[in-house]
This record gives sequence, C-alpha cells and structure tokens, in this order.
Amino acid sequence: MPSKRTSRQPELLITLSRDRRRPMREQLQDELRTAIRDRRLRPGTVLPSTRTLADDLSVSRGVVVEAYEQLAAEGYLVTRAGGATRVAELIRVRQQAAAAMTDERFAFDFHPGEPDLHNFPYDSWQRAIRKAARALNPAQLRYRDPRGAIELREALSSYLARARGVVSTPEQVVVCSGCTQGLSLAGRVLQKRGATRLAVEAPGHPHVRQVVMECGLTPVPIPVDDDGLDVTALQRHSVSGVIVSPAHQNPTGTVLSAHRRQQLLAWAARTGAIVIEDDYDAEYRYDRRAVGALQGLSLRHTWYVGSASKLLAPNLRLGWLIVNGPMLDDIVRTKLHVDAGTPVMEQLAYAHFIDSGELDRHLRRMRRIYASRRLALLRALHAHCPDWDVKGAAAGLHLVAVPTTDRQQRAVLDRAARHSIRLYPLSGYNAGTRGFVFGYAKLTEAQIAAAFTRLFG
Repeated sequence: MPSKRTSRQPELLITLSRDRRRPMREQLQDELRTAIRDRRLRPGTVLPSTRTLADDLSVSRGVVVEAYEQLAAEGYLVTRAGGATRVAELIRVRQQAAAAMTDERFAFDFHPGEPDLHNFPYDSWQRAIRKAARALNPAQLRYRDPRGAIELREALSSYLARARGVVSTPEQVVVCSGCTQGLSLAGRVLQKRGATRLAVEAPGHPHVRQVVMECGLTPVPIPVDDDGLDVTALQRHSVSGVIVSPAHQNPTGTVLSAHRRQQLLAWAARTGAIVIEDDYDAEYRYDRRAVGALQGLSLRHTWYVGSASKLLAPNLRLGWLIVNGPMLDDIVRTKLHVDAGTPVMEQLAYAHFIDSGELDRHLRRMRRIYASRRLALLRALHAHCPDWDVKGAAAGLHLVAVPTTDRQQRAVLDRAARHSIRLYPLSGYNAGTRGFVFGYAKLTEAQIAAAFTRLFG
C-alpha cells in the first residue's frame, strides 16, 4: 500500500510506494521535481532536513541525501553545509515533464548523453530525405516486414561490418525506435522464454535498469572496474543474460579488456546465457582506432544493439538490434506486436545517408570537434581541480572526474546550483561513490572554460 507521510517542521507531503519496483530514491526525486514544477514548492521554500524527512518517510537517510544531491545538481535545490536546503530561486517551472532534459535556463549544461545538435548535418540530411521521398513507392507504404526497410537493413549490415566488425546478414537486422526499444525487445523475448533475472552494469545508466524491470525481469547489478564488467562477479549469479557496453562503458568510460571479453564469451557459451551488447559511444575514439564489437567474436551468444542517437540525433528514433540464432523469429514477432514497424521515411533517408558516405564524413568531422572539446575539459579540470581523479578512455561524449572528498563534492554542487551550471553526479547512475559525469559534446571549448571559471573562479 502507498504510504503518505508528512515531515515535521517544515511540513512536506510526499507519496512513496513500497509496492513499486522503482527505487525509493528515484520516487522521491520525481515527487520533489513535480512539486517544484507545479509550484507546490516555490522558489526559496525550505525543505526538511535529510534526517527529518528520512524519519518521516521510513527510509534510510542516504535515500534522501542522494535525492537532494541529484536535484541540487539539476538546479532544483540549493544546499549549504550546515544550513537549510531550499528550492532554488532560479527555478522557472516548465509544464512538460520532459523539460528536465531540455531545460535551457542553465547557463552551462554538462549533459553527458546528447551530441552537438548545432553541428547536425542539416543540408546532407535534407538531401537524403529528398532522395528517400523521390524513391518512395506504394509497396514501401504498405505494412511490410516488421524488421524494417530492406534498404536500411542492407546498409546497416554493410556499414557495421566495416566500421564495427559486426557479422550479420540483412535478415538478422531488426530496425527499432532507438536503442531503448532494442533493449526492450531483447528483454521481452528472454522473459517469454522463461528468464527471470538479467545482469546489468553497476554503476550503469538507470534507464537500462528501468527497461529491464519493465520487461518483467529482475536487474542484477554487476560491478564495473578499470577493466570493465567484473566477469568473475557475474559468474557468481544465476542470470539468463547480461547487458554490457564494452566499447565505452556508461558512465565510467572504461573499455572492456581483452581478457574480460574472452571470459565473458566463455561464460555465455558455457551457460547458454545471452550477452546483449550496447555499443554505446563506440564510433568516437580519439587516441587510437576504436575497439571492434564483441558480437563479431561470438555470433550465437551475443545480440548487438546500436542507434543513431549519438551519431546524428536522439529524436530520429532510429536504432537496430542484431540477433543470430533461434530467437530471431521471437524478436520479429514481438516487434510486430509492439508497433508493426518503424516509420519508413527516416529509414530510407538513413540508408541513403550511409550509402552516400555522408555518415562517414559526418563522423570524421565530429571526432575532431569532440576530441578538441574533451581536451578543453581536461585542461579546465587540470587548472581548477588538479587533485581530482579523471577516469575513462579517450572516447565517447563524456568523462568521469572524482573530487577528493565528499565534502568537496557537496561544495561543488552548491556552487553549481548558485551559478546556473548543471552537473551530473555519479550517484545518479546507481552508484554510491562520489564523482561527476561531465558531458562535453554540447559545449564549445570557450563555454567549457567559462563554466569552470564561473564554478571555481
């Protein structure tokens, strides 16, 4: 049954449910965000202390501390050591829940999961759209193969083979509405086949864990260290599969080592488990050639998931799931039942975009831009935070920087909230450790330098 409790002074109505599978911390964050956006909590409102609110809600104090820290990082709250936590004066409530991801009221936003859309290849994409429209015919507008347009599946099969070492035929490619749907299809099929538990990386993106739970599976967290997923720890659990991002782990930025890759594939072959490879940020490597996909080493036990979200834009909603084995038919049937297929115009345009060489040109250009921005971020960290530990390979669209103490982290979060800078604590990724995930794709070199000057100057 849901519990509705109020704190002492000041009073605060919070609704949490112990029947739901979402962690209490996430529920508390959502409740507070909604209250602030709806102006039930107005700018300057004093919130209960972490100890008081934890006692009133019958949760651990750590749940409240992490929720407050996350909301402070997003700019909703202002926390001061030894003082009250208040709703930030900066808050200007948006009506849409999605505003948390697109809020432009911050002067600087180190969002770690979005490419630079100002550098989207508008002209070449418009040409691809026009070519797709001219080639459109009645047969392509009917209900067709739920796997997607054959033109895109052929283009993807060829591109992924040469760029990522993925081994597939067009028949094994299922076009999805983004990476999220690819993961969801995989989880649904495994659940229908009798799976109950699926391993996930820890720390890892909370969205992945949520997708697993929505498929009716229990996520089993497996630690990640400097060599990537700890396969020895994985072997101690009975699971039907694991979701892993070997090329550039989200959020730590580690690359799964060669030894761990062999360990993981041997475990899958021995147990019959499925390795679901999320090829996150794989095309962006700045210090050397990118590591090839895990899938190319084990076709039968590895399912491959990718998307155009980091390559071009998230809202194109183009992703792909590649399955080689007897469960491919289950995947296709599930896709048919979910939405009968992904919109065809974007598929045909992306096929033209790949075949014309525009994707390769765009990636070469963006690698130079992102590498320069990553270097600017490293220089800013070195100048202002020389004692911080920087983690992750020279790859992707983000890196992790770890302050020396928890007190230092809290102080930085407080300064960021006061100076209109949006930061992303590592605690938001189901991790109990300190650290920040800095995305650098959306900020220019000058903006990165200005943000750090404002934050530490």
